Amino acid sequence: MKSLPTLSEDGFYYTVVEIPAGTNKKYEFNSESMTFEIDQRNGQDRIISFLPYVGNYGFIPSTLSDSTKGGDGDPLDMILLGESIAQGTLIETIPIATVKLLDNKEEDFKIISVPADENLNVLGVKTYEELQSNHPGVIQIIEIWLKNYDSDELEISGWLNQQQTLDYISENKLN
Repeated sequence: MKSLPTLSEDGFYYTVVEIPAGTNKKYEFNSESMTFEIDQRNGQDRIISFLPYVGNYGFIPSTLSDSTKGGDGDPLDMILLGESIAQGTLIETIPIATVKLLDNKEEDFKIISVPADENLNVLGVKTYEELQSNHPGVIQIIEIWLKNYDSDELEISGWLNQQQTLDYISENKLN
């Protein structure tokens, strides 16, 4: 997925969907086999034993969370709010915010986005401020879900606004 661009010709950010909304299995893209595989922990499939994914989970192609700066060395994580989208879909998105997490005391950022296609943007927002104003419960749902979906100790350390999120993506682009 390093060969895919980060931005579309229309200036939207691409997201590759790894896990459709409503799924309870944690899939990851294997760049060597070019397949989506169920993530393993201690030889067992990782199954979410809380509510399924509240949004489509994936990554921004041609980005890398810098492991020398506390990242995990993978492409930047994205939670795409909206209806379930098929695994493997490459979709244009609008990043609106980022949740800053501490995962076992390590920094882990989750970018929150909405589909660029207005017909798919069920929340009808394009900014974090609109999300806060029109759907404050969504922010609470995301935080509650993130704190409970995994057995790892997760702590929310804050949010980045839209401009800070775009800067974060830009700093982590490969191309």
